[in-house]
Amino acid sequence: MAADFLVRRKVRPNAISLAGMVAGLLAGAALWSTARYPETAIAAWLVAALLIQLRLVANMLDGMVAIGGGTASRLGELYNELPDRVSDAAVLVGLGYAAGGEATLGYLAALGAVSTAYVRAVGQAAGAGAAFGGPMAKQHRMQIVALGALYCTVARPFVATDLGLPAITLGLIVAGTILTVLLRLRRIAQALGRR
Repeated sequence: MAADFLVRRKVRPNAISLAGMVAGLLAGAALWSTARYPETAIAAWLVAALLIQLRLVANMLDGMVAIGGGTASRLGELYNELPDRVSDAAVLVGLGYAAGGEATLGYLAALGAVSTAYVRAVGQAAGAGAAFGGPMAKQHRMQIVALGALYCTVARPFVATDLGLPAITLGLIVAGTILTVLLRLRRIAQALGRR
């Protein structure tokens, strides 16, 4: 329904991809601000969670609009991938600098996110098809961050400390992306071994 509306309005899928990236960048800034401006942290956690959802919706709609509007292109593939990597890094590094976060884990999680996409792209280029699965694919990472941000929004008035939830979240994402990379590599190797 939303994709049809956007197609009728002649919204370009690449513009949707860029809007999703802006939402991801703003979500990362909101997460970062929870440590820098603690007096507005409750609002920042909520804004981050909402912007992450907006980023995911844009990520879904860009492809639907491209296909529905007959505007899918090779350039569109670039617009589909690069904003996702920028958004992943912004959100995960932002969480690393958030109240209760750990910057090193934020950078490792961002590296893990890029690695899952890289392995998928290499497998696809080698002829194994796209391996999107895994326990910590993009949508899983972003939903975990959004849920953690919502928890921090609700718990903040009642809990004197953030309990390090952002750092724990990042640790789970790092572990999950390592497992995702390994599972994708195994699937790709199996697919290529059958050829």
